[in-house]
Amino acid sequence: MHPQVQAAVPVVYVRDLELSRAFYARFGYGEQRAGGESDARWCYLQCGEHTLLLACVQPLLIQVELPLLIYLYVTDLTVVRLNFEQDGYDFELVGYPDHAPGGEMRTRDPDGNVVLIGQRTAVPASSRLAPTVSQARSSLIKQAAEAIHRRGGAPSSCQVPGTDGSHCTHPAEVKLADSWGSTVWSCLSHADEALINASGAFIATEDAGGLGPWLSRRRPQSGG
Repeated sequence: MHPQVQAAVPVVYVRDLELSRAFYARFGYGEQRAGGESDARWCYLQCGEHTLLLACVQPLLIQVELPLLIYLYVTDLTVVRLNFEQDGYDFELVGYPDHAPGGEMRTRDPDGNVVLIGQRTAVPASSRLAPTVSQARSSLIKQAAEAIHRRGGAPSSCQVPGTDGSHCTHPAEVKLADSWGSTVWSCLSHADEALINASGAFIATEDAGGLGPWLSRRRPQSGG
């Protein structure tokens, strides 16, 4: 007989317990319990059935190279957005990806952790807002797609599946890669989603020549 998990509690190590508690209160998290000593304090937050434990220890833990990514689904993204605007808190509107057809926001908590906020319930096209994320990324994706179209060689369809594992029927227009050597051909929508959510992802382009030509110039030349 295997044991069964009754609950999973995410633990976030923070520098300032009060500041972080106020930040996550924006999403409906309220303090249920708190305790600890001056050099090791904690705060247990809850929102409905969902829990979050904030921990503050001294001396501070060594931060990992990549900050924590936290994804929160909310019932009404508009309310969250308006609250952020009212409080003057920085955020970006990412768009309306497949996994969040009601919209997606991106921000950072007081410790620099990326917090993505999505809405599962779709909204009509007439109610959608234009993304506020960097237009430079969108421009780069389109430029890469145009360059690939001129050269040819892309597969017929996107290789990135939907959030439910379904096959994407959109044409492959951009090749993506990451620092660990993985590559995939993607449609424009999935390319934008990957560049936001996949750590180390970038547009693979041949415009700069790549490693092959660079290495060939360093090979010994045969004497005449």
